[in-house]
Amino acid sequence: MSNFAEAKKELINYIYARTPLVIIHSDERERVERMLNEISSETQISMLYYTDAKQVKCLGAKGDSIDTEDEPLGYFLKQLKKQRSLNIVLGDVRRISDDNAYSRELMNMLYMAKENNGVVVLITTDQAWSRILSFGMVISLDLPDSNERVCQIQKFIKIYSGRFTIDWQEKDIIHAAALLRGFSEIQIENMLASEIIGNRGLRRDKIYKLTSQKERLYTKAGAVQHININRTYKVSGMDRLKKWLNEKKRIFFLPEEQLDEYEISAPKGILLVGVPGCGKSLTAKLVAQEWELPLFRFDIGSVFDKWVGESEKKMREALQFIENMSPCVLWIDEIEKVLSTTDSGNETGKRVLGEFLFWIQESSNKVFMVATANNVKALPYELYRKGRFSEVFYAGLPNAKERRCVLEQYITGSLKCSPSDALLEKLVNMTDRYSYADIETAVKEVAQHMLIQEKNTIDAELLVRSIESIIPISTINNELVSEIEEWGKERAINVSI
Repeated sequence: MSNFAEAKKELINYIYARTPLVIIHSDERERVERMLNEISSETQISMLYYTDAKQVKCLGAKGDSIDTEDEPLGYFLKQLKKQRSLNIVLGDVRRISDDNAYSRELMNMLYMAKENNGVVVLITTDQAWSRILSFGMVISLDLPDSNERVCQIQKFIKIYSGRFTIDWQEKDIIHAAALLRGFSEIQIENMLASEIIGNRGLRRDKIYKLTSQKERLYTKAGAVQHININRTYKVSGMDRLKKWLNEKKRIFFLPEEQLDEYEISAPKGILLVGVPGCGKSLTAKLVAQEWELPLFRFDIGSVFDKWVGESEKKMREALQFIENMSPCVLWIDEIEKVLSTTDSGNETGKRVLGEFLFWIQESSNKVFMVATANNVKALPYELYRKGRFSEVFYAGLPNAKERRCVLEQYITGSLKCSPSDALLEKLVNMTDRYSYADIETAVKEVAQHMLIQEKNTIDAELLVRSIESIIPISTINNELVSEIEEWGKERAINVSI
């Protein structure tokens, strides 16, 4: 059952029970109005509904508007005295959070409602004064849940499918509904309308753009940066990681209600340890690209401040912003450098990072985190605890198959040529123990030379010399590479098959 249906059922029960006061907490008055109209049409319940713009309207029965020059609370107080079992809804209320003239007048109206078996419904976003709260119950109408968003998108498509090209399938609708999490019904309607007009239809390759409006709605956090990614970029290798991500994607985008039914949560993310230059940072972009989600980089180190309490405040603001942006991919690069702040008795660092680890463990928002690390010795054991990361992966030096793929990709993309099988085989053998970054640097050095010389044919001899001139990471820091490889084989899953 959706949140809307549950709230509607609650309200009907409170009205039948003649509860003197029902407060509906919601930012979406139009959505509450739809609920009231549905109740009036489906039951025998009639209501007097007041807003500043429309004044008093009778919902149910005749459905007429009532002209009155009286102040609303005074008018309804008179009606409650004249008629028993009256249902009144106030769509516009004033200051009800403290003791003031308006709240006291409302109190008089509630006393009369209690005496004459009346029900007063308030639609507001404010917290009510404790004396007002003592009269009744509170209903919280949250933003549309997954099922409601899916239904709204389906209804929108049904209306416009004859006039625009719409290639969204059922899985695309579910994906779009997940991306629109945290928006009101009106905001969702506006965003879909903007999308269908701007692209002359709803195209599945543009779904990821639905979340671009979120950053404008919330105050940005200085420690969190949005990263633009090339949606057409191809990532070679990492076949086991790609397979794992493809499986987890299906779970990640399931409706929250379905996950709750099976008592499971969406995948939280991965910790990726590996050799420098072997695609760890690229993995965050890979996830965002494959899952069609926005990517944010979280610089945890920048939340630390010299003033007492400021570090904790900045961390809370950053985490709140990240949750507002969900669903999204969160990238934390070289996390071991940040964790070093807990050393040397730094109590502020311990508190801030303790709060961050608690958030990783307990957050129910759909934020998929990709944390990368180079120095495995600096990683504390509590980071590996199950529930904080879905899995720990290891990215080592590419194998022969991966080197062949990446060489072909870089040569085709940067040199605009197709290498022969013989040349590829030679280069694969030459680049043994090279990282992806080493290979990329060698190929792009040749690309720069070809661009300057205005050549459009591959210079195999120049390419070979360029690769020979590279001193690979495995030679520069063999101890580090060996240490990471040994750690990865024992404690993590290799990203490659």
